[in-house]
Amino acid sequence: MSKTILVVDDNERLRTLVKSYLVQEGYNVVTAANGREALFIAREEKPDLIVLDIMMPEMDGYEFMRVHRQERPTPIIILTAKIEETDALLGLELGADDYIAKPFSMRILAARIRAVLRRMGMDAPQADVLRVADITLDRNGRIVKIADQPVDLTPSEFSILATLMSAPGRAFSRLDLLDRVQGTAFEGYERTIDVHVRNLRAKIEPDPKNPRYIETIYGVGYRLAAEA
Repeated sequence: MSKTILVVDDNERLRTLVKSYLVQEGYNVVTAANGREALFIAREEKPDLIVLDIMMPEMDGYEFMRVHRQERPTPIIILTAKIEETDALLGLELGADDYIAKPFSMRILAARIRAVLRRMGMDAPQADVLRVADITLDRNGRIVKIADQPVDLTPSEFSILATLMSAPGRAFSRLDLLDRVQGTAFEGYERTIDVHVRNLRAKIEPDPKNPRYIETIYGVGYRLAAEA
């Protein structure tokens, strides 16, 4: 069955171009001109992935993510015309899984979409459950619990935690984790992992400023404490 992609951008010409290209790539594509319209369409269509512009009238991409993330954990790739890194980082902090700066190549966009969707389908076989300390992660059900309390994670946060839990005590570089999250790893994007880890710690750590589970290995990356 074809995956459904929701493309949200106030530029009609861009929406049309992206839709045309992604349809040729085999996706089912629906579009919206702003965040408010996108919320209604997302609730109706339940897309597998959202390509989201940031600067839009009525409801911008940031506000859309704040609302939508409370309803569904759909993977999101944000589009931004701004060159400031802080804009992309804010999107990641709100739960986006990747970002692309405008103008962009359609081939690059399609590759990023494939990488995120591939990551969503890379879980191990059914009943593959990881347990470390009081963290339980069910790859098949995509469920995470801390001391039997469910925790809602974005797809990127889930992938990072699953990777760290697969080898407690092993240090993973930022590029290693970026490859697990995006399917590709490019130097210069490692800081996105820091944002995802910060968000993950805020959700699973009793005290995020003094992490018990996810340890920082300075100059390398991160590891899950072998004994938390």
